[in-house]
Amino acid sequence: ASVRFVCDDPLPVFPQVLLVFAEEDEQSNGFRWACDKAGFRCNIARTPQSALECFLDKHHDIIIIDHRHSRYFDAEALCRSIRTTKASENTVIVCVVQRHTDREESSILPLISAGFTRRYVENSSRMACYNELIQLEFGQVQAQFKLRACNSLFTALEKSQEAIEITSEDHVIQYVNPAFETMMGYQIGELIEKELTEVPINEKKADFLDTINSCIKIGKEWQGMYYAKKKNGDSIQQNVKILPVIGQGGKIRHYVSISRLCNDNNKVEKTCECIQAESQTDTQTCRHKDMRKGSLDVRSTTSRGSDGISQRRRSSMARVHSMTIEAPITKVINIINAAQESSPMPVAEALDRALEILRTTELYSPQLGTKDEDPHTSDLVGGLMTDGLRRLSGNEYILSAKQTHQVAGSLSSPISLNDIPPRITQAMENEEQWDFDIFELEAATHKRPLVYLGLKIFARFGICEFLNCSESTLRSWLQVIEANYHSSNSYHNSTHSADVLHATAYFLSKERVKQTLDPIDEVAALIAATVHDVDHPGRTNSFLCNAGSELAILYNDTAVLESHHAALAFQLTTRDGKCNIFKNMERNEYRTLRQVIIDMVLATEMTKHFEHVNKFVNSINKPLAALEENGNNGDGESIKTVLRSPENRILIKRMLIKCADISNPCRPREQCIEWAGRISEEYFAQTDEERRQGLPVVMPVFDRNTCSIPKSQLSFIDYFIIDMFDAWDAFADLPNLMEHLNNNIKYWKGLDGRNLRVLRPPP
Repeated sequence: ASVRFVCDDPLPVFPQVLLVFAEEDEQSNGFRWACDKAGFRCNIARTPQSALECFLDKHHDIIIIDHRHSRYFDAEALCRSIRTTKASENTVIVCVVQRHTDREESSILPLISAGFTRRYVENSSRMACYNELIQLEFGQVQAQFKLRACNSLFTALEKSQEAIEITSEDHVIQYVNPAFETMMGYQIGELIEKELTEVPINEKKADFLDTINSCIKIGKEWQGMYYAKKKNGDSIQQNVKILPVIGQGGKIRHYVSISRLCNDNNKVEKTCECIQAESQTDTQTCRHKDMRKGSLDVRSTTSRGSDGISQRRRSSMARVHSMTIEAPITKVINIINAAQESSPMPVAEALDRALEILRTTELYSPQLGTKDEDPHTSDLVGGLMTDGLRRLSGNEYILSAKQTHQVAGSLSSPISLNDIPPRITQAMENEEQWDFDIFELEAATHKRPLVYLGLKIFARFGICEFLNCSESTLRSWLQVIEANYHSSNSYHNSTHSADVLHATAYFLSKERVKQTLDPIDEVAALIAATVHDVDHPGRTNSFLCNAGSELAILYNDTAVLESHHAALAFQLTTRDGKCNIFKNMERNEYRTLRQVIIDMVLATEMTKHFEHVNKFVNSINKPLAALEENGNNGDGESIKTVLRSPENRILIKRMLIKCADISNPCRPREQCIEWAGRISEEYFAQTDEERRQGLPVVMPVFDRNTCSIPKSQLSFIDYFIIDMFDAWDAFADLPNLMEHLNNNIKYWKGLDGRNLRVLRPPP
């Protein structure tokens, strides 16, 4: 069977051009004449406002902006405004600059940073303008049109009846399609990032394996039959084709395996077929002709009705499908599908692009340059998602390794839950509600909210009964953990821990979460929330790595703080029987609980933020959305299969604690403002110390004298919060959180629109 699809955006005969010139002159007339000669449809705008409105209405393929006279309008600001719109994703934007013969050539980087595609040095010659347009048409414009078909092509691979698996050169699995999951009985989360040897899929004799490897390792295709083992242990016979993909340096960088079940299970293994192509071009053409021999059943890609679903649920699911998170592996899939086209030239071009993307190592992290090039966003990403500059320094930041931590014996005896003072009891009255005020409890407890809130929440969830420990042991444990949070930190202190504990308990009370998790998961989540930042120094991982801290050396510059939090939590707990809440647990149950706690604490590390969110969306949100769109709301077994698989439960627990950890923008406004001030102060203090010690400044925008807190909050929300909470809301149904988030975004935008850099407007 052949693949057929209708491209929503075929290459038009006449591209559309928008000219943005404040005044008519020879240069604008030259481009207008060139558009007429080339047959391009042309619009002219005189102001940034009219240009943006015209573009949003027409969605031009080429925009030419006059950058020669800054007195009329800011061309770079206009370009940034256009680039913030979804419609500009495939638009080519040209900057017309003045010709200077009396000074040195200026850098083009500021223009690229603003979002321009290319620069045109003013030349009003009609033929020069015409040549520029023709080069654009057959260069960037055509390339952008080809990328627009990616969504349709992605559907082709996802709907393929053949099982497709992509591995790295080291045979680490990087992608499998739904047909592969169905055929083998695995879910994608069980396979991604696993070596083939870790997954008992293939049942081949050693000499047969050697035969296959000897073929594919020299760049030849292998095709034949072999038996494979499904997850449930059943053996199935497959017709398999394995294609090596040549990448950087002319070496094999990936393997693509295409499988389908054999109709006759009595067939024996065939000897391998090695196909040696004459040239690179012939190889590409030959491979994709072979791939087209198989059947890719592309059914209707239109969304199906879901009339029985509430309006809010439909809105949530629509957000899931339209999320802007785009991982490189998604791009790879799109381009591999595009190679199914019959034209040899597009196939070759698509393969070239696929090779470029496959050379990246982080298949789940989006390309950072795709977001608005705002310095606040850049600094947040650099500070939270990297491990420093690895720069040698004469300074060392000594943290925790030699510090004496508080233990149970050194603390005063805690009070009982029944003896809590009335003011504290009153402060915790509405702790089951999202609008609970943690700062009121902080004041009532003299900055010791974790012990009191922990006692109440743990009692509500029956933690002592599950752990088979006494209330006094739990009280001692909570006091030891709280004592090892740094009260001197403006943000990462025990109030933050209590806030995350409260959010975790709130999420655990949501109906779909309760359907998904077991009691041991709830216990692990509450303990992980309590300890997730214990002994936090108020500095980022990047700072510790750059400073050569003992913790960074101990943990090899990888998830330094998160590894320390998890390790120290168990050290503090198990070193003294008075606070060892695990001492009465059965060994295997304790090991299971310990692994879940560690996994959840490590999930709060931001370098894998997008990986966790992508996996959650693809493995949980989208399958649930598909069931609801198909009208299977009442199909409990299908939903249970998605929710209750061990792999998906891991993803849900990771997402739960991640959302709890950075839920500040979803809190009521006054709480959101207070948290914003506290985290900003902590970042300001880090910048101050980096400058004092001569260390690299990882977030230079957080200078207390110049930083705009509204801009920093908007950047953080745009880059990290919106997509994640859209996904979490679609799963757990959290309309109150999303309302707070929208109100807080409006608040920060209001301050930023008035060019205010502070937390609150002046009286």
